[in-house]
Amino acid sequence: MYKSISARYVTAQRFSEALDILFSGSCLELEHGLVNCGADLALLFVDTLVKSKSPCNDETLDRIRCMFKLFPRVPVPPHLVDVSDDEDVHNLQESLGDARSRVENLTSFLRAAIKWSAEFGGPSTGYPELHAMLADYLYTECPELDMVRISRHFVRAEDPEKFAYTLINFMGRCYPGEDDLAIARAVLMYLSMGNMKDANLIMDEIKKQAEAKHPELSESDLIQFTSYLLETLQRDALPLFNMLRVRYKSCIDREPLLNELLDEIAQRFYGVQRKNPMEGMFGDIFKV
Repeated sequence: MYKSISARYVTAQRFSEALDILFSGSCLELEHGLVNCGADLALLFVDTLVKSKSPCNDETLDRIRCMFKLFPRVPVPPHLVDVSDDEDVHNLQESLGDARSRVENLTSFLRAAIKWSAEFGGPSTGYPELHAMLADYLYTECPELDMVRISRHFVRAEDPEKFAYTLINFMGRCYPGEDDLAIARAVLMYLSMGNMKDANLIMDEIKKQAEAKHPELSESDLIQFTSYLLETLQRDALPLFNMLRVRYKSCIDREPLLNELLDEIAQRFYGVQRKNPMEGMFGDIFKV
């Protein structure tokens, strides 16, 4: 009924009434734990914002915040269960499935909201608070952490302190070797956007908080590279930048994304044009 009535309002271009009923319907469904239905109406709410070309303003953002806060946060049970107990295994699988569904629903809603905000008055990368909401929910609720995805939203959230806190928390729950990779990736993402201030802030904050609990972090080659990189980018020193990439190649190559980010950093800070891999391939064909 919510869908059909709102659709009639949209057809009649009575967008204000359509938005009112979709907002109230989404909140009501979410309050009663009907996440799929509530998320569906929340997504339709954003779709109607786009159709009505509604501007990104405080009133609309307040409604999005309200719907976001109603999405349930349910602790995911530990994966360590008695595999010989069929009921335990079934309950775990069911809980993980529910968690994935909630995350997918919330992600669809907020990604649509981010796109709307970018098109109708917000920053070109989307409203920062919406990125912060999505990053936080992905980190706290997703059964399988995807720190690359989470980091992409955090660097657009304009809240480096919260991002630093999240990374420090991640260091206490990740596998060995994932901590320095997550930190370097975060710093390089900021730098690829030209954001030196937050790149330095997050590095300083992590060093300060991790000094006591994770002293081994300072010995990581990747962390040393990241520290040297931050110093190098403060001056016109392309040869030194290239030397660092060669010197620390083995640790940079641990993740292909790091090299991609470094290419973007070289272009942004030193004007180095990124090589198109297709050019070399077609060049070879033409030579033949």
